[in-house]
Amino acid sequence: MSLVLIAIMVVPPVAGATSWWAGPRLRGAATVTSGAATFGLALALVPAVARGRPVSRARTAGGGQVVLYGQHAVTALGNWLRVDSLSLVFLLATAFLYALTAIFAVGYVFAEHGADAIYRRRLFAGMNIFAWAMAMAPLVNNIGLLWVAIEVTTVVSALLVAIEGTDSAVEAAWKYVLLGSLGLGLSLLATVVMYHAGSYSLGQAYDLSFTKLVGAAARFPAGTVRLAYLLAVLGFGTKVGFFPVHTWLPDAHSEAPTPVSALLSGALLATCFYAILRYYQITERAAGVAFARDVLAGFGVATLLLGALYLASQRDLKRMLAYSSVEHMGILAIGMSFASPLAVAGVLLHVLAHAAAKGTAFFGAGSVVRKLRTKDLERIRGGMGLLPWSGPLLVAAMLGLSALPPFGTFRSEFSIVAGGLSGASTGLGQVLSAVLVVLVTLAFLGLSWHITQVMASPGPSGGTTVAKGETSKLMVLAMSLALLGLVILGVHPPAQLDNLFHGAVSELGA
Repeated sequence: MSLVLIAIMVVPPVAGATSWWAGPRLRGAATVTSGAATFGLALALVPAVARGRPVSRARTAGGGQVVLYGQHAVTALGNWLRVDSLSLVFLLATAFLYALTAIFAVGYVFAEHGADAIYRRRLFAGMNIFAWAMAMAPLVNNIGLLWVAIEVTTVVSALLVAIEGTDSAVEAAWKYVLLGSLGLGLSLLATVVMYHAGSYSLGQAYDLSFTKLVGAAARFPAGTVRLAYLLAVLGFGTKVGFFPVHTWLPDAHSEAPTPVSALLSGALLATCFYAILRYYQITERAAGVAFARDVLAGFGVATLLLGALYLASQRDLKRMLAYSSVEHMGILAIGMSFASPLAVAGVLLHVLAHAAAKGTAFFGAGSVVRKLRTKDLERIRGGMGLLPWSGPLLVAAMLGLSALPPFGTFRSEFSIVAGGLSGASTGLGQVLSAVLVVLVTLAFLGLSWHITQVMASPGPSGGTTVAKGETSKLMVLAMSLALLGLVILGVHPPAQLDNLFHGAVSELGA
């Protein structure tokens, strides 16, 4: 299994180099092959990691015990690469969306930029490096290297946001770089502070591996760890899209090419949330779970409220999906704040379900924009009639984002709410569950109103004649596969995936 980790580390950069230097026909093939291979390699890790529940334990600051790490974690390169149940959930989300986005991108670029070889070279090479950096984040067993991986995602994705070369795209990229750099500066400071906290028990010189930090966390000074955690939540939360440091997200997701928007929303935000969870692991053991979950509860409610309110007032199709991403990141934060096993398992399922749903939605939005040449919701009409496959798939994706059955988002959000209402949660958790239901319902009303206007109303406005038919079969294929994954997660998730969630829940101390 160690070779699998090394292969995941090597395959996407090779595809990126191939996309840059090889001929036009090889760029798309290399990207699709790399995406499929990465997803296949990630799936190959599931039986090894989910074979049994974690057994190793660590003491908390209050004298209790929590499960430390999975019995069947896979390591490579002297423990520098390490995959346990928690990290594999996020690796699967990234790899799944990477594979589907690669398929979609081939159809997208040849439909939109068929003769532009320079554009195709930059897009495919950038996508492969972007996906590689997101895959490396959960692979590395070091909070310093985790920060480096997320820094790489910022640099590469900012270039991809600006790839269209329009004034609005360049402005969005600069805004993203400025706010992302501010957040990464805070998260780097969090890394330094956490290193200082560890020096009290681990000495002045030690590596920042998760296993070492989590195992010794109960002996760290609680105040220092709290400071590091706050900095990490605010810093990495900038990339997650937490309020009030979310303002780059709608612009970047709206102006980026559709394949990049899908990766940003479905994979990058979750990867940065994973970084917060690693600090959560340390903080709950050093300073108690109450502080760790209360911080997430505050950010989660504010973020969910903002996303739900802004969904109702959008006029740009891709910005609407961006604010839907903000809403779902708020759901993840609130779910983790419940700190009950059922709610945490729901959060982990939601990471996968959101990746599938948001991938389908952005793919569908890209098809609509490509067909009607506008993102303005006031001008988009007749989507179901013009796009006989993409139209219904986009409607289904919107229903999935609204957490309706039989989609995976329904199962995950139901688990989160049930976990908040359970006896394992607190009275505050029960209040937050009610707030979550109200705000998710408000978001559903906003999404359903807009998608009804866009897809179910008759014909394009203004007397414009648009030919009926799909832009690309590959774009439809990518949407269909993403939606299939979303349905499987909702109807009958694989048993090994359930075992994986059990292990990750234990690692997070629930």
